[in-house]
Amino acid sequence: MFTRFLMAAAIATLSITSASAAEPVPGKVSLVFDRVLPNVPGKSMRGVLVEYAPGAASPAHTHPKTAFIYATVLEGAVRIRIEGEPEKVYKAGENFVEEPGSFHAVSANASDTQPAKLLAVFVLDSSEKELVTPAKK
Repeated sequence: MFTRFLMAAAIATLSITSASAAEPVPGKVSLVFDRVLPNVPGKSMRGVLVEYAPGAASPAHTHPKTAFIYATVLEGAVRIRIEGEPEKVYKAGENFVEEPGSFHAVSANASDTQPAKLLAVFVLDSSEKELVTPAKK
């Protein structure tokens, strides 16, 4: 259990950077489940809850090359842009996918007045430790 706590803390640290005057307020990231897939050797499914305050955003990032991600907006609306695709706003109840190795250029609350939440479900190699790698500036 302590290992999972440390992993969740690492995910939050890597996913969200401190804000400066020029950057939007960061979001909150929580690991909500981590389950080995018994019928798919070497693979796990992890769920991450991303909560954005009004105007909040995550920095550009990538996920592990083994990760397929299915995300559902639970509340509010989020702006998403995956490299090679146009930016799009997804509202509560809508979903999107990220293919393995995708570059996630934009992930932000679409509103400056309402909060937003999304659940991202990762299917990836069980050995993966880091779910997010911030883009190099």
